[in-house]
Amino acid sequence: MTHGEVITDREERELRVLTLHEPISITWSRYAPGQRGPDLHVHREHSDAFYVLEGELTFGLGPEGDPVRVLAGGFVAAPPNVAHSFANEGAAEARFLNLHAPDTGFVGSLRARRDGGDPSYDQFDPPADGGLPRGHAIVSGPGEGERLVSGNRIALMKGALDDISLAEWTIEGPLDGPGLHTHENGVDSFYVLEGELEMTVDGAVHATGPGTLASVPPGVLHTFNHRGAGTVRFLNVHAPDEGFAGYLRSISD
Repeated sequence: MTHGEVITDREERELRVLTLHEPISITWSRYAPGQRGPDLHVHREHSDAFYVLEGELTFGLGPEGDPVRVLAGGFVAAPPNVAHSFANEGAAEARFLNLHAPDTGFVGSLRARRDGGDPSYDQFDPPADGGLPRGHAIVSGPGEGERLVSGNRIALMKGALDDISLAEWTIEGPLDGPGLHTHENGVDSFYVLEGELEMTVDGAVHATGPGTLASVPPGVLHTFNHRGAGTVRFLNVHAPDEGFAGYLRSISD
C-alpha cells in the first residue's frame, strides 16, 4: 500500500502526494493501460521529472513531441521550456514517481482540481517555436546512467540539472553513510526500491522499506546507513542539485 495524500483513486488511475517542499514535490501515480497525462506542454520556471517504477510510459519530447518509450528503471527530466507529455501506451499498469523542482504550485493545482478550485500554475501550451529542442531533455533508460562506484556502493547518476539530480544507488552488504549533516537550501530525498535502509532524521532512527520515501528539508540533521548483509536499492534525489552530482563523482573511484 502506497501512503500519501490522496488526490485521485479510481480504477483507471491513482495519484498521491508523497512530499511537498518549496524546492520539490514528489507524487506517486498508477496509470492503467491507455491512460494519458496532459497534452504537450511546457513549464517556464521549473523542471518536471519522472522515474518509472513498474510497467512503461511513452513520453512526447521536444517541439514535435518525439515519442520515447521508457521502461521500469528509466528516468526522464524536462527542464524549463522543453515541451513534454506522457501516457501509458503499454499493456500493463504503470507506476511512477513525478518530481516537480521547484514545486511552483503544482501540488496546489492538484488539490484545487480535486476540490473544485482553480488549478492554474506554471504550465503552458508550447510557444510558437515549439520550445527548446528535444535534446535538452534527459532520458536515462533502465540500467543507464553515469556509473559511480566506491567499494560496495554503486550509484547510477540518472540525470543532473540545476533544479534536480537523481541517482539510483545499489549497496551490497553493510555500509556506513556520511556523518550527520544538513543542507542549507536543498531537500534530500530517499525512495527505497528494494531492501531496507536505515534513516536517521532529526535524532530519530527509521527503518525504511520498499515504497517508503524519506524527504529531509533544509537545515535538518540526517544520514543513512545499510546494516544488513544483503542488498538495498534506493533513489537519492537532491533539489536543487547545488553541486551534489559533482560531489558524488569526487568521492567515487
